Amino acid sequence: MPENATEVTAAGIARLAGVGRAAVSNWRRRYADFPQPVGGTGTSPSFALSEVEQWLRDQGKLAEVPLRERVWQAVAGHPAGAGRALIHVGCALLLVRDRPTAWLELAAAPDERMAALLPQAMEHVLTARLGPEADGVHGTSAPESAGVHTPTAQDLLPSVPLVRAAAELAAGIGAGQTFEFLLGRQLDANPRQYTLTPPQLAELMADLAEPPKDADRAAREQPVRSVLDPAAGTGALLRAVGGSAALYAQEADPALAALTALRLALAAEAPRRAADGTQRPGHGPTVRTGDTLRADAFPELAADTVLCHPPFNERNWGHDELAYDSRWEYGLPARTESELAWVQHVLARLRDGGTAVLLMPPAAASRRSGRRIRAGLLRRGALRAVIALPAGAAPPYGIPLHLWILCKPEPGARPAADLLLADTADLSGPAPDASAGPGRPPGGKAAGGKTPGGGRERFDWPAVRSAALDAWRDRADVEGVSRVVPVIELLDDDVDLAPARHLPRPASGGGASGLGEVRERLTETLRLTTGLVPPAAAPAEPAHRPLTTVGELARAGALFLHSGTAVPGSTAAPVLTEHDVLTGAAPTALPPAGQEAPGGATADDPVLLEPGDVVVPVLGGGTAARVVDAATAGAALGRNLQLLRPDPAAVDPWFLAGFLRGTANHRQASSYASTAARLDARRLQLPRMPLAEQQRYGERFRELAAFEDALRTAGRLGGRLVQGMYDGLTDGTVTPG
Repeated sequence: MPENATEVTAAGIARLAGVGRAAVSNWRRRYADFPQPVGGTGTSPSFALSEVEQWLRDQGKLAEVPLRERVWQAVAGHPAGAGRALIHVGCALLLVRDRPTAWLELAAAPDERMAALLPQAMEHVLTARLGPEADGVHGTSAPESAGVHTPTAQDLLPSVPLVRAAAELAAGIGAGQTFEFLLGRQLDANPRQYTLTPPQLAELMADLAEPPKDADRAAREQPVRSVLDPAAGTGALLRAVGGSAALYAQEADPALAALTALRLALAAEAPRRAADGTQRPGHGPTVRTGDTLRADAFPELAADTVLCHPPFNERNWGHDELAYDSRWEYGLPARTESELAWVQHVLARLRDGGTAVLLMPPAAASRRSGRRIRAGLLRRGALRAVIALPAGAAPPYGIPLHLWILCKPEPGARPAADLLLADTADLSGPAPDASAGPGRPPGGKAAGGKTPGGGRERFDWPAVRSAALDAWRDRADVEGVSRVVPVIELLDDDVDLAPARHLPRPASGGGASGLGEVRERLTETLRLTTGLVPPAAAPAEPAHRPLTTVGELARAGALFLHSGTAVPGSTAAPVLTEHDVLTGAAPTALPPAGQEAPGGATADDPVLLEPGDVVVPVLGGGTAARVVDAATAGAALGRNLQLLRPDPAAVDPWFLAGFLRGTANHRQASSYASTAARLDARRLQLPRMPLAEQQRYGERFRELAAFEDALRTAGRLGGRLVQGMYDGLTDGTVTPG
């Protein structure tokens, strides 16, 4: 095997071949010619990617592997690490997009020659997009504050096959989308290494940065000229900025700063060519590396807008060495108040009248150690709004984070006399009609902010976005959502700015009239439920029927098996998730138009549901099966789900789903690890019966499913009625009788 060859794990082999990891383990046992491990550990070995691809090709198992999957495996197994591989790919993709003719000439050369020529070509596009080397933006001689260093020929040699494959992928989906896909995979594969700002939240913060309606007309009509993110991370906030803008970013991690610079450059418009054929210089991002608070890379910048998701709860942010820093206009932050240091840094980098939006932990609004600085921000009119988000909007997902909107006071202007407080936490549930009937999303929250299926809590992002933008732009009092509070009311001993302290929540049922509507719907649902109660069970001796398994039916062609891979927002269709199956909810909808899945994830050829499909979760050990109806058809099959598609001439879908839900059936088909149970759908059993007899059983199973859906609806309505009565009696909106 050549030195520095790309390696791939068993999980990567499974993705290449479109099978489960168990199949890879089986191949290793059954086939003597399966490639031997070249690295890794005894429990997690790695294999040479080229040898694996050749073996899969010889076995006829590689023909349908998407190109994007092969490119990702090359990135993940790169000898220099996935981060360095992504930088090489990003530089090459800039060359592919901005100088396609030069790329084609380079691609025609042998690998070693191509590696020798690439640095100069990359230097050209990096200079055009990110600035000249003399400014310290890139190049091998660039200072520590540089964004992207041009790779050397020696560095690039192992990456030449990778950049060739990435260029081929870019020819189909575009250079920017190729980089987004690969970066998204890297972020998904290493969630603990990065603090991410979800794209929905990033777009909301960018929109909130527009001047409020009470700003002067000239400020509102002035386009954003410069936008700064002093804690750029993966560049999500700056990528959400619309229109033409000069983007400035600083990030402490050099590798992450390089990825951010490439991401923003690839997201920007390609340089235009003049009539004489010469290439006009493009306006790219300016990205610097370094500790922003200790070594600010933009000390002279006066930005129109600042967007920031600062690190939370830092103790070593520079309290002692920065004690006399000129940025602490509102007071020296306490050692435990690193977030208030970022607030003042942001204000120092704004032009007069400029707007900033920061994502903040809720404790920053009420900690006693920060009350003096909060009071100063209020008195000077610098803090204009605090908006509470639902738990789960961004990491850490267990707490409801806040958005702070700041405007730098203009000299001589009268300070703002009020503060907008808004709370969108009540919008974290489903739409108001969620309990209208079976198949709707459930209304309650799972413990710990997680769904029963193990995912993060879902909430109505469009409603949260609309409420936050309306509150900021209208600055009006809306019961339970927003309130404009005079500053004088907030300047007490605590200066507590938490919206929940100043916004009484409305009763759960919406007052006496709302409770009446809930009660009527509950009464009607209970009446219908009574009619669906199954008849008394007729006793019978245990039947000894001949059995078959799902695996046998699949081998006989009576049904087909598919595994789910999609996540919400990763495909053009809604996604049926594990949580949806367990709770009877509708498929999870897409993010709002123009937004992306977290991390830029995409699904490779997702399985789309058809009427009559049967879907079962593979994790958790519970008994659940769902028959796809016309309303669910067309959705993509989500992760941790197994789809059974029966031939209607051989197997009735309701008969199949009913027997799959048997407790004993699930127990004998489940395997148990140390922390979870996993269902092997092929081992599930059902009796051999003629189709007519299957349909008799199927009709009874269909009735049981309708009864179960009615019980779910009644439970949700009953919970709303009970909590609404408690709230109404305690807040005085409902009388005892």
